[in-house]
Amino acid sequence: MLDPEGSVEHQPASSFPKVLLIPLAMLLAIAALLLLAFSATRQKEPDFYTFKVVNIRGKLVSLEKYRGVSLVVNVASECGYTDSHYKALQQLQRDLGPYHFNVLAFPCNQFGQQEPDTNKEIESFARKTYGASFPMFSKITVSGAGAIPAFKYLIESTGEEPTWNFWKYLVDPNGKVVRAWDSTVSVEEIRPHVTELVRKIILKKKDEL
Repeated sequence: MLDPEGSVEHQPASSFPKVLLIPLAMLLAIAALLLLAFSATRQKEPDFYTFKVVNIRGKLVSLEKYRGVSLVVNVASECGYTDSHYKALQQLQRDLGPYHFNVLAFPCNQFGQQEPDTNKEIESFARKTYGASFPMFSKITVSGAGAIPAFKYLIESTGEEPTWNFWKYLVDPNGKVVRAWDSTVSVEEIRPHVTELVRKIILKKKDEL
């Protein structure tokens, strides 16, 4: 067909069939949604500090408050290990805490019924008898089906489930469990492992300055 100037009229050629544009756009949208979902899942991956617990005064708190190096212990007031452990735990707290390290004490009456008192009485005993300055939490169940989620995480991470009072779990600043020890292992034996983790935090912060 000739135009008024006598030249041949050219129709613009499409470089990409329009019929394929809609499916392609849909595929890109789906890929973007999947990427967002994957990112959200990674961000929500639990670590020890993502859990919430009730403190010894009955207030719900996030363990995020204590992110750093933690020695998590199920304590009892009437156990044969009570005196030696409480003294050593408080000394560790005094020497290394509270900025990079905390003992996190969870009273438990599961084993030998050796933590029978109320939260108020437990706290009073620990503070007055041993000068305990480390964070303490409400009396809980630490093993079996009734264990709180934070302890289930510790158990699943290590394959080590408390069978008595004063089990100890060492948690790093990323909320990952480094190691677990049973009641027979003294705090003094664990101290080098705790100290090394705290030292790494301090050195890292110095490097960032």
